[in-house]
Formats: sequence, structure tokens, C-alpha cells
Amino acid sequence: MSDARTLRAAILSALEETGSPGGELQPGALYIPLSHLRALRMDTSVVVGGRGVGKSFWTAVLQSSTLRGLIGSPELDGVEVRVGFAGRQDIGHYPNADVFAAFIDGGGDPCDLWRATVLRWIAERAQQSVPMASWPDTVAWLKSKPEAAARLMQRRGDWRGLILFDALDRTSNDWQRMDDIVRGLLRAMLWIQSFPGLHAKVFLREDQAQRTVFNFPDASKLAATRAELVWARHDLHGLLWQRLVNAPDPHGECLCAMAYATKYDGVWWLPDAMKRESSTQRALFERLAGPWMGSDRRRGVPYSWCVSHLADGRGQTSPRSFLAAIRQVAEDSGNRYPEHALALHYESMKRGIQKASEIRVQEMAEDYPWVSDLLTELRGMSVPCDYAEVQARWQARFPDGPQSIASLRLPAQHAERGWDGLREDLQRLGLIKTREDGRIDMPDLYRIGFGLGRRGGVRPRNRAP
Repeated sequence: MSDARTLRAAILSALEETGSPGGELQPGALYIPLSHLRALRMDTSVVVGGRGVGKSFWTAVLQSSTLRGLIGSPELDGVEVRVGFAGRQDIGHYPNADVFAAFIDGGGDPCDLWRATVLRWIAERAQQSVPMASWPDTVAWLKSKPEAAARLMQRRGDWRGLILFDALDRTSNDWQRMDDIVRGLLRAMLWIQSFPGLHAKVFLREDQAQRTVFNFPDASKLAATRAELVWARHDLHGLLWQRLVNAPDPHGECLCAMAYATKYDGVWWLPDAMKRESSTQRALFERLAGPWMGSDRRRGVPYSWCVSHLADGRGQTSPRSFLAAIRQVAEDSGNRYPEHALALHYESMKRGIQKASEIRVQEMAEDYPWVSDLLTELRGMSVPCDYAEVQARWQARFPDGPQSIASLRLPAQHAERGWDGLREDLQRLGLIKTREDGRIDMPDLYRIGFGLGRRGGVRPRNRAP
């Protein structure tokens, strides 16, 4: 059996890139939960998930012919994939936020910009010239020559195409305008579907899908294809071991033997028992972290403790948070408990949750600045607590109500709904939850990072007195 130092080094090596976007995906990083297979089907048009659950990951996977082949779906063979929007700007292939802003300010319909995006792709593939000096020029040609545009779309030939739309929060920093843009895209997707062999897939954040973007005729046709990106506990552990067994040599060698992995085309793959809730999966994590979060079972079981303490208010844990926490646990264990008999120390597990919480809070602040403005006002409180206490903190900081929160960017909407509306938004985002007795609670994933306390919970760092 490999010693703890070797296993610790292997974990750190395997998870070195966790949380670092932009790197080239390697086949060994590919783990496909069974629940995600529906999201990858060609006829699934709408894929919904929170931050860090894999939307951009699957966008990248679908762009790679090599990685598409590993999914094991025959319908993806030979398909041509195009990105219609993503986090990285590509002004020749799709408009950016400034283009959308100018176009809408000029009275344009976002749906036309999205149709122009598809038209440019089809024209390029057909080697036919369309106006491309600017995006409004392409839209003008599409609108002024509808018959020519229709003929171009129908002359695609026998190739099959899939166009992907991701990171739509980058289209605007104003919620209401973003909703208009996303709604325009969904309308355009119905237009795309009218051409045989052409498919579109949009990746939406949960809050985007919960607002008004489906308020248009025939939207139910898209909503019926909706798939959710969720991660069960066994899938998170399966993903972890898929990364571990493919750690750079020589680190991965001991882990491959432990997990009974087999090698195929230079990549190590897990047996089925390591991809489901099984005694094998649980036993292997015990070899890394032990059976208990302390001296006995009363403190909890590491296999489930880490996942549950990283869950949001809806009980969902993202793979990004989980992998970031495990890496921090390994690093902290090496620094604080180098002679510990196991690779992962249970006290380090608690600090790993703290680190993952800090990362998650930073991510939420990037996506929703108003969330940070509201929840930092609760620092030093303990949960669960009465909603009246929470509202009193908010009212003291923003005496003119939600409309005075500059980062909200939806003054009219939330002025009508008041603090109760914001509470509903926070609950939909999974940052808080309301208990049966009406008290407000906050999952450890956010509670720790925002500096709130809980009797018997993991203590937040630098908690205010």
C-alpha cells in the first residue's frame, strides 16, 4: 500500500488545474454522469445548470471531435460544431455585448442578430458571400433579402451541424436586457430547427431559465427538451477518481492500482463500480481520508461529509467546488499533518470547505454583485434566524429599499417586489433556504464565506465579533 505522502502528492498533481479555465481539455479529465447524457443529445436544445456544474466544460467537449468520440453517442459522429456565443470573444463568428447594446439601442430585435450569427456560419460553409463588414450589415441583408437568405439556409447539403451558445450572461450586465437577448436567442433556435440536419444547444444558468425568457409563442417546444446538469454524490467521487487515476506519472500509478483502472488508448478509465454508489467507491475514499471525521462515527463520515457541506440551498454540490476542496484538503494535510497516516486529515477537510466557500462566494460576487452587497451585511449573524432580523440589517444599510442597491441593475422590478422579492431570488439561487418554521438558514457553502455563524457548524475564517 502506498504511503500517505505519495497519495497526497498524487492528489495535488491530479488536481493542479482545478478551477483554472481556458486550458486544453485532456481525455483523462472526461467523466460523464449518466444524467448528463440527455443534455448532450442532439435534440436537447436547452441545458440548465448553476455555476461550476459543467456548462462551459460540455461546450468545450462538444467542440472537440476527439472528446465527442469518447462520449459514445453515434449521433455525434461526423457532426460539425460551431460556437454561436461563448465567454471568449470572437467578433467574426458572433456579436459581443457592445454590439448587442448598440443594436438594441437602435431599435433592433436580438433575434435577428442571432439569426445573422447562424447565417454567417452557413454562408461560410457553403462558400457563399454575405455582407460581413459589420453585424448590422449582415442583419440588413437577412431582412432585405429574405428569399435569398432562405435559399442559402436550405442549400446546406447533406452535412449535419450543431451550434452552441454558452456564457450568455456576457451578453449584457443588465438583467432585463439579458433576458431580452436570451429570449431572442430561443426564438432564433425555433427558426434553426426548421432546417433539417441543423441543431442548436443553449446552456443557461438556472436563474436565466427561471425568469421570463420562455415567454413567447411555441416556447414550450424548446422547454420540452430541457435537461438539467446535476451531480449526484457518487458522480462527484467518480469524477475525482477519474482525475486521480490520470494524474501525471509517476503520481497516477499508485492510484490506478487502487481504483482498478484499465488503460485504453493512453487513458485510464474507471470500472463501473467506481462510477456508482458502491462499497468499492466508499472504501477507496476511506483509504484516503479514513472512516470518520474524528475519533468516531458521531463526527460524520468523510465520504459524505465533504459533499453535504459543499451543497447549496437546493442540496446541489458543484464539481468545481468539490475538486477545489479536495485539493485544499491535500495541501493543508501536507502542511499541517505531514506525518498523518492518511493522505487527507479530517481537520484539513474542514479547512477545505472554508477554501471552497471563499471561492464560491467570489464567483457569486462576479455573477451577481448585488448578492455580495446583501449578504455581507449579515456578517456576524448566526443562522437559522428570523427573517425579520435579516430584513432589519438590509433596511439599515439600504434605507430606501432594494432600488437603492446600485449593483442590482433591476430597480423597477425589485422596487415592486421589495425585500421579499430579493429573498425569493436568493432562495432560487440556492444561497439561502427557508425552514418550515419560517426561519432563514444558509448552507455552509455560503455561510462560511460570508462570515455567518452556526452552532455546531464549521467556523468561518476571520469571523467578525
